[in-house]
Amino acid sequence: MRGNKLTGRKKSADHSYDLLVIGSGPSGESAAISASKIGKRVAVIENRALVGGSCAHKGTIPSKSLRHVVKQIIQFKSNSLFREIGDSRRLTFPRVLQSAAKVIPKQVEMHTNFYVRNRVNVHIGQASFIDANTVSLSLVDGGVESIHAEKIVIATGSSPYRPADVDFNHPRIYDSDTILEMEHTPRHIIVYGAGVIGCEYASIFSGLGMRVDLINNRDRLLSFLDDEISDALSYHLRDSGVTVRHGEEFEAIEASDCSVTLFLKSGKRLKADAILWCNGRSGNTENLNLSAAGLQADHRGNLKVDDCYRTQVENIYAVGDVIGWPSLASASYGQGRAVTGGIFGDQCQLVHDVPTGIYTLPEISSVGKTETELTQAKVPYEVGRALFKNTARGQISSEDVGMLKILFHVDTLEILGVHCFGAEAAEIVHIGQAIMKQSGEGNNIHYFLNNIFNYPTMAEAYRIAALDGVNRISRR
Repeated sequence: MRGNKLTGRKKSADHSYDLLVIGSGPSGESAAISASKIGKRVAVIENRALVGGSCAHKGTIPSKSLRHVVKQIIQFKSNSLFREIGDSRRLTFPRVLQSAAKVIPKQVEMHTNFYVRNRVNVHIGQASFIDANTVSLSLVDGGVESIHAEKIVIATGSSPYRPADVDFNHPRIYDSDTILEMEHTPRHIIVYGAGVIGCEYASIFSGLGMRVDLINNRDRLLSFLDDEISDALSYHLRDSGVTVRHGEEFEAIEASDCSVTLFLKSGKRLKADAILWCNGRSGNTENLNLSAAGLQADHRGNLKVDDCYRTQVENIYAVGDVIGWPSLASASYGQGRAVTGGIFGDQCQLVHDVPTGIYTLPEISSVGKTETELTQAKVPYEVGRALFKNTARGQISSEDVGMLKILFHVDTLEILGVHCFGAEAAEIVHIGQAIMKQSGEGNNIHYFLNNIFNYPTMAEAYRIAALDGVNRISRR
């Protein structure tokens, strides 16, 4: 399907644009549409047959949809009312995937319409640089076209890192892309790599009743989180049946027709029905012929950019996962808007203070400083906590696992960090984020005491946590 047909726009004879964006994921889409809205002639190149990038097809959307289905299954199984009705059939992983995948066509249709309405040409094919202003487009039918642009944004995203000594062609060895195509239901699965993706899938598999070994090469889970939240995640993963093994490193994998064995440098040998490799990601730059444009990626395929997302080549920019951290779809949307502003004369605002959203079961979200960071910076702070089991909504919804904690300055009462573990954490955190962004006296923990929240809601936890924190300092 050719992009010019997709938009209904007449095909340009020379394919010349003000801005060319390579990649149609969150950052690419945001950059392209922002430029189109200010009257620039814009095109996007996508190497899949459909727009949306890895976010819509292999990453955020399908994995979070899978998590949602699994959460529903857990709620069903844990509700005594439904146990009385009774259906003891075990859902297979492929059947659960089938249900989760229903959202992908909806996402593709929605994002396709975004390009159509904003008159952005979409070209389907593989992009490869000819020079800093020209890209060769290899079409599905074997044809080749060239596209010229004054400015180019690389937004090609990332893919799972695949070490050369792991055979990912074996039907029992998966990465975070191919796991969405698994056609059997392992009784026991190993997840190697305890980053965000590894922890999310470990909780998903455990929710489906699989035995899970989660291998972490560090001494704690997700060490960038507040320590209390990290500890809570470790506890609840273990409580759900996940075996977490810290400080372990990969040595080799042996796979047969019926099992896979992971050999660790500690001497341990773990045997399971399948293994999911989740140890890092690499920028999708391998096929771009970067050297022709004067560019070079690092050892993980990522591009280095300045505070306006410009690479070392003046007219070429990069945004999204291809520049590495924070590698979040939410940040990518912001980076796309920011890079367009920088390219076409507005102020380029570097995306920072991005809230963390981790979709484990239960989920995690945070914004601002952690207790460790504040302690190291010698900032006088106090903590207000609210346990979800003490909220009416948590009790009604049986979402009694988790808590909200607010970190605030003892003297100014300014909110310094919000950390949440439990149901709807990724939604709840935005209330605290909004208050933290207020200037002057607007950022004050008394906001949660002086304003009324709907009752019963999970957001009531802010009032409870604020009361807890203020009571702590009032007793001094």
